[in-house]
Amino acid sequence: MSHEPYSPDVESLRLRLTGLMPAVRADLERLVRIRSVSADAFDQSTLEDSAAAVAGLLRDVGVDDVEILRVEGGRPAVVGRRPGPEGAPTVMLYAHHDVQPPGDEDAWETPAFEPTERNGRLYGRGAADDKAGIMAHIAALRLLGDELGVGLVVFSEGEEEIGSPTFSAFLHEYRERLEADVIVVADSANWKVGVPGLTTTLRGLVDGTITVRTLKHAVHSGLYGGPVPDAMMATVRLLDSFWTPDGTLAIAGLVSGESAPLDYPEADFRSDSGVLDGVELIGTGTLTSRIWTRPAMTVIGIDAPTVAESSNTLNPAVTVKFSMRIAPGQDPAAAMAAIRAHVEANAPFGAQVEVGDGEQGQSFRADLEGPVYDAARWALEKSWGTAPVSIGVGGSIPFIADLKELYPKSTVLLTGVEDPDSRAHGANESLHLGEFERACLAEALLLAALAEK
Repeated sequence: MSHEPYSPDVESLRLRLTGLMPAVRADLERLVRIRSVSADAFDQSTLEDSAAAVAGLLRDVGVDDVEILRVEGGRPAVVGRRPGPEGAPTVMLYAHHDVQPPGDEDAWETPAFEPTERNGRLYGRGAADDKAGIMAHIAALRLLGDELGVGLVVFSEGEEEIGSPTFSAFLHEYRERLEADVIVVADSANWKVGVPGLTTTLRGLVDGTITVRTLKHAVHSGLYGGPVPDAMMATVRLLDSFWTPDGTLAIAGLVSGESAPLDYPEADFRSDSGVLDGVELIGTGTLTSRIWTRPAMTVIGIDAPTVAESSNTLNPAVTVKFSMRIAPGQDPAAAMAAIRAHVEANAPFGAQVEVGDGEQGQSFRADLEGPVYDAARWALEKSWGTAPVSIGVGGSIPFIADLKELYPKSTVLLTGVEDPDSRAHGANESLHLGEFERACLAEALLLAALAEK
């Protein structure tokens, strides 16, 4: 008979959670209905509404010390505190209450802010990213109640989806309120439905703009077309230089790595990503390396005349916005310098080029040794019934570097409720309700296990 390393009665907690889940889901749906888009173009009063709703949920679960805080220029964040027993560790539970814009409303099968269940999934903007993260924290606290044996800090940010621009200032302003031994960030994903994941690496991020100029002003394409390179043509030639013929990024000087061996069949990847039949994948090497430990660059916007507003002229200037995911271990400033050097070296036809800096976010690599990760692996395996997989995530959570800088002795643990079909940031974002319940149980088990160490 094997000896359990922790004492919580898993099946008793599982049964109790089943009875709590209808109310947890109802509260999640209430949060999803709040249009808390943090992008500047949207009504910012909705963020006040979502912050107030989260604060209310915390008070209802017995967290009496709850504040809605911000720094100058920042969105509202919710901070709740509850002391633990003498000598117990303090755990920060992080999630964010802001969401991405809905995008094209016509691309949604049901309204973006009206939570709707289909085939065991709850659809709606923020249903997975990250209001389910908030509710996983709330569910775990409801489940444990007075049995919670750790000190608690709950931090629900309101500007993660716009890059957390005031996060560092917020941490420094409220450093003592937020200090914790363990930081649980519920904003990641699991390997697939039925298999939990522990996120151990994240790519970093740099983005910015590239402007290409070839003319002082627009001129008639019939009179000057032929010898004069227009800015759009020069831009296309420049952009093409960023990749080799097989789609591998061709910018010199970037860090690139290999992921741990983990089987990800191409058919599954194509289904998860929605790649159209007949479209070839780009790059070489394992799929997990291509999405977790190697850089990738995307042109996400172009400022140029629209088709509807176009005329027979040569465009004098074109600006594109790029977003690059950088490999774990890559310095963001060095990555931006590499981009700038590549642009200057490959400007076609002597075009004038200018690179504008944007966001820069650090990557993350976890230290998997120690009691916190031991407890996390145990909790996930007990909840799912199968051992967790150590995974990377191609996306970025830049503020984790801020947390590690300010709290270097804290252990950061990345968990989540998403799965490959959650489509976070896209149309028809959804949450697998069965996986959500398992995530809630796993977090409660984790907190209970940490109380014993």
